[in-house]
Amino acid sequence: MELAPAERSRIGNGGMIDNPDQTDRLIARIKATLPLPARLAPELATTLQAQNPTSLIPPTCSITWITYAGDEGGIVCRLDFAQETEEAAFVSITHLRFDPRLPVARDIAAYQKHRVKRLRHQRK
Repeated sequence: MELAPAERSRIGNGGMIDNPDQTDRLIARIKATLPLPARLAPELATTLQAQNPTSLIPPTCSITWITYAGDEGGIVCRLDFAQETEEAAFVSITHLRFDPRLPVARDIAAYQKHRVKRLRHQRK
């Protein structure tokens, strides 16, 4: 069996970033635990503060909604800061940190590590 030309070039350029089955299972597990507490990575906190200069962005938040934005965007989360901000914040899960005692923390960390590694590999 031969792959279609588009599939062949996609695989030749590094293949898919995320494993679709594993990602679907992780999303289902996260959705079952929403709202999920998270901490902002320092770079994300700086970016969000710059976008919302009149609001103080706390270092912690709750994930209230998630979706999968495909290989290009990965798992995207809507953040709730328990206060009003100028705009809703939607970020990649790779920019968030989680308490290791959470039931899904290990799976999220594995997803983040795999995704970041694959993205670095694709840039080379």
